[in-house]
Amino acid sequence: MAGLYDGAVQELIDELGRLPGIGPKGAQRIAFYILDQDKADVEALAAALVKVKERVHFCEVCGNITESTKCAICSDPRRLDSVICVVEESKDIVAIERTREYRGKYHVLGGSINPIQGVGPEDLRIRELLQRLGDTNVTEVILAMDPNVEGEATAAYLVRMLTPLGITISRLASGLPMGGDLEYADEATLARAFEGRHMISTPLN
Repeated sequence: MAGLYDGAVQELIDELGRLPGIGPKGAQRIAFYILDQDKADVEALAAALVKVKERVHFCEVCGNITESTKCAICSDPRRLDSVICVVEESKDIVAIERTREYRGKYHVLGGSINPIQGVGPEDLRIRELLQRLGDTNVTEVILAMDPNVEGEATAAYLVRMLTPLGITISRLASGLPMGGDLEYADEATLARAFEGRHMISTPLN
């Protein structure tokens, strides 16, 4: 279907419509909001978009987003090296950090196993996780996948891969509803989930 507007306006609406969660009407509203702003404000927005693409990359250790070689959490000597919380996306780290309940480190997979969308284990940072566990003295891995079908499949796969390593594996439990996103869970719910996590496997004596 052809666009309703000519030239640059329609191009802007089309580009905005490609963003996740933004439908045609939402893209149109944002486009007209931008048109109503001062040129300096729009230029500042454009500069911020370019800057984030130029400066931000993934932490060489955990895969979190950062402007440095290592993210702030991996570089913090006060964080526990013995516990790693595995999450799907960097945004999940922000949600967990808000609880102030977790003092270990993280590993970002970069997504979840989703055969329908063509995402398999080889497309995630699972190889890097296994290498990291082999090179460090980690005693517990906490699986903090989203409580949905893809998250459950990813967690189950990780359990199979990690169990032979003899490391304690736990999973966030109570307080997280099936079908929800970790990103949108409130602090109290996530805190209860950490407190109520259950062990999946423990090292053999």
